[in-house]
Amino acid sequence: MKRSCYLALVIWLSLCLQTPAKESNPESRYPKARQGSQIDDYHGTKVVDPYRWLEDPDSPESRAWIEAENKITFQFLDAIPQRPAIRARLKKLWDYERYGVPFKEHARYFFTKNSGLQNQSVVYVTDDFTKPPRELIDPNKLSADGTVALSGSAVSDDAKLFAYGLETAGSDWQEWKVRNVERARTSRTSLTGSSSPMRLG
Repeated sequence: MKRSCYLALVIWLSLCLQTPAKESNPESRYPKARQGSQIDDYHGTKVVDPYRWLEDPDSPESRAWIEAENKITFQFLDAIPQRPAIRARLKKLWDYERYGVPFKEHARYFFTKNSGLQNQSVVYVTDDFTKPPRELIDPNKLSADGTVALSGSAVSDDAKLFAYGLETAGSDWQEWKVRNVERARTSRTSLTGSSSPMRLG
């Protein structure tokens, strides 16, 4: 899979170099990012941070800037005539069933499976490989566009609890939840923050 990704990247870059931009003036193509007046004082050292406002990706101003950037990006990408063919070829290459490496905790086995073109792999659990495994959590059902991904997981020593981190649209901000393995239900409690390891005892 990595080899096909590298091949696609090389092809895409070569096409970009061959396809001239519609506008020659970069200043007219990219939206201006406002420079704020934020200055932090770290023990007497002043650090200017004019783009602090962009750290809130959900603010109206940030969303407007992001949408403007995306509009320019896709105007360029959509003008590449070979792009549909590349998309079709990659879709064909990636459409195969694949499994993650299983691991055992107590008397249960946990593993991931992707049917082929699923955005995210599904987590399964079983205590007997002679029987069909149970679906524990399907990240594809957590968002309409399939951009919510599992960023990490941990299983309690008795294999009764499954903790998992969620990332949305590639963000490094995580929301951790705990699911009852037997009932495949998630508790209402959750933790949020940047990436951090978790151990369930």
